[in-house]
Amino acid sequence: MIDAIYNGGLNMIAASWWASLAWPVIWNLIKIVCVLAPLMGAVAYLTLWERKLLGFMQVRLGPNRVGPMGLLQPLADGLKLLTKEVIQPTAASKGLFFLGPVMAIMPALAAWVVVPFGPDAALANINAGLLLVIAIASIEVYGVIIAGWASNSKYALLGALRASAQMVSYEIAMGFCFVVVIMVTGSMNLTEIVLSQARGAMAGMGLNFLSWNWLPLLPVFLVYLISGVAETNRHPFDVVEGEAEIVAGHMVEYSGMGFAIFFLAEYAAMWLVSILAVIMFLGGWLPPIEALGFIPGWIWLGIKTFVVVSMFIWIRATFPRYRYDQIMRLGWKIFIPVTLVWVLVVGAWLLSPWNIWK
Repeated sequence: MIDAIYNGGLNMIAASWWASLAWPVIWNLIKIVCVLAPLMGAVAYLTLWERKLLGFMQVRLGPNRVGPMGLLQPLADGLKLLTKEVIQPTAASKGLFFLGPVMAIMPALAAWVVVPFGPDAALANINAGLLLVIAIASIEVYGVIIAGWASNSKYALLGALRASAQMVSYEIAMGFCFVVVIMVTGSMNLTEIVLSQARGAMAGMGLNFLSWNWLPLLPVFLVYLISGVAETNRHPFDVVEGEAEIVAGHMVEYSGMGFAIFFLAEYAAMWLVSILAVIMFLGGWLPPIEALGFIPGWIWLGIKTFVVVSMFIWIRATFPRYRYDQIMRLGWKIFIPVTLVWVLVVGAWLLSPWNIWK
């Protein structure tokens, strides 16, 4: 069907400039919109799901006034922020002040270019997909630093310094988790990482979920999940926005859409971290047991990603906030040594007679 649409557009105008230049550009733009439109909807409704789930865990209703069961609440919040004035502090650096939110949300959206939604369903199915994700995701910290510095406020700068130090610290542990997955897969292509989890003795018996990477790489999976929570500055690692200490962190001077973009960037990063966890450790679009293979792969991918992203909210409802020094100690003294040891363990495992990834 997709090929038929592409060929229909290609043959629409019989001219060389259309076939070689215009239509490929338009086609890529259509594909980008097809990925970003549902993503922005998912980001908006994740804010509602968070408030609903927190309400359920705290034995209250959550948002239930705007629309049936509060389903229009994200639209109301978006409209409210859209109509508010964007106030720029007098002493702020104007260009950088407005560049900060753009730099924060851009990597969280751009990294989706290599995320596969099925065996042949990725915007760019490139061989160095995982490397591209790491490279793009690491740019996000610049948006935070720029916003904190350009605001010309001591609170914003303090929040930005905390955020950047925390994000860089946990990026190292996440990077080692990626390295372990690359070692066992032998590829940086995200589609190949998923397909490699469909092979093995347990997958041959129809018990696919026992051949996924989460089981042999369980410590790495747990380190990745917790590092993902810290990387997105979510509770209990949200000292960046520790309301009792430093007001609202790096976005304290932002209002209206500037604030809304930072808010969306946080939730977009949560979706990205979750879908990467599913692709690398939970079999991507593969069904948990072969008997459920009749359900389309993209539905399995969506269900798994939704469960992982809900764990972020579950963690928020359960744990108290860490002190800043505790966060740093966890990253540098526990997670990085644990992942380094596991790189060596998996390396020895791959070279041993008990290698299960042959």
